[in-house]
Amino acid sequence: MAGTTLSGWDTKTAVALVAAGALAVGLSGCGKGDDQGVSGSYDTSGKSSAEVAVEAAKPLCADGKTITIVWEAGLQSLDPIKFSGPKWTEATGCKVEVVEVPTSEMFTKIAQDYRAGSGAYDALNVIPAWMPDLVQMGALEELDGLVDKYGYRGELQNIAATYRDNQMTVDGKIYGFPDDGDVFLMYYRKDIFARQDLQDAYKSKTGKDLVVPTTWEDFISVGQFLTGALKKEGTFGASMFREPGYGNFMFQERFRNEGGKFFDGDMKATVNSAAGVKVFNDWLTENKFMAKGVEKFGFVENLAEFVQGKSAMTISWPPYGRFAAGYLENEEALNWVPKTQIAGKIGYALPPGGHPELAAGFALSVASGSKNKEAAYLFIQWLNSEEISNQRVQLPYALRDPFRNSHFENEGYKALWPDAKDYLAALGDAAQTGLLDLSLIQTDKYEEALRQGISRLWAGDNPQKILDDVAAEWDKITASVGTDKQKAVYESWAAKSGAYPN
Repeated sequence: MAGTTLSGWDTKTAVALVAAGALAVGLSGCGKGDDQGVSGSYDTSGKSSAEVAVEAAKPLCADGKTITIVWEAGLQSLDPIKFSGPKWTEATGCKVEVVEVPTSEMFTKIAQDYRAGSGAYDALNVIPAWMPDLVQMGALEELDGLVDKYGYRGELQNIAATYRDNQMTVDGKIYGFPDDGDVFLMYYRKDIFARQDLQDAYKSKTGKDLVVPTTWEDFISVGQFLTGALKKEGTFGASMFREPGYGNFMFQERFRNEGGKFFDGDMKATVNSAAGVKVFNDWLTENKFMAKGVEKFGFVENLAEFVQGKSAMTISWPPYGRFAAGYLENEEALNWVPKTQIAGKIGYALPPGGHPELAAGFALSVASGSKNKEAAYLFIQWLNSEEISNQRVQLPYALRDPFRNSHFENEGYKALWPDAKDYLAALGDAAQTGLLDLSLIQTDKYEEALRQGISRLWAGDNPQKILDDVAAEWDKITASVGTDKQKAVYESWAAKSGAYPN
């Protein structure tokens, strides 16, 4: 899960792209390289991608070269500071300088460095939704030539399909390696759903079996029932983070699962369609069976509600699954996590609708202004490789989430807590059906209009009126960018496998 404070949403530290077919036949193109050049090929026979990266980097690092990499401030940065950075230095001689930047400032810092021509950054962490903007301005290095030179294309195929096909390319060219499996999952209380008294009562009331809901209609029905049935026990049917920054992602997911499309054929915003209004009205219905004040719940508040046994269902990023299980509860860097009262009682499933949001996430890129492009590239290939990434996603103090097929099948990971195999299986399912965040030129302006709309919803405004205003604001943003220009970007995004269900 990614993000610290991205225009109003607080995630890890507050607590803390049409590529598949093209990859199969091989994309063409070449990176610009650096003073070492990109031409030629490298002998990769009999070597892993991690080994190739280390071997190739050694002569580039013979003079003790320093690679700067931009990383999200907080828990995420403990990966390169405590683990991968020192490990890379020991293996290659290249020093790693981690530039910690709050998520809310990362896009601006990257853009400013590029425009100033200062070359202060070599490698980057980039939220995939930013890629069209950054590529258009020229801030990201195209990586195809380096990928081919160092034989990394085949291993990229082993990144889970939804991340690989949606978070790696712009206009068919590689600009980043998907490196964080941010996706929403549903977490639920297995013990509650297994109770015979509750099963009998729900069957008597509705004629249906009490099962983990796969539709939002059933989510409402089950949530209402459980709140009533468990009231004396101090447990609500569900909880959710509703703070508008998070709500932006939740709306994007649910709107599309309800059949909504963001724009019509003329690039007019359609978030105010019946699907959008239904989402807003359903949210208002759901809040009535959740805890008082849920409209203000952020990541930590919702986490506390769930792990302390006060709700039977919730939806969030992958760390919730680990925290609720009690995994790493004695890790000093995670001492802000409320102590779980429900370890061993957690089930994992896809959210209703079956197409969860790939909410934020990170890709590893190379800054086009870097003076050390090839060395920077080799570092991110090593970080992203099967061998090293399998270690990084299990670090006890950083919050990188599984994103490779091998991560979901890692026997060591499966053994980390009793239900870890079920957790990884659910993440593997999500990695096949996840929905990509809307990605346009000036994406954040569209998101900010939606966030403001969600704030108005909690203030009591009419859902249809709110969304009519959001749609009008989106149309203004589109016009300011240039309708034809933005339409081309949207159509490229909409052609990706994760843009819309099916």
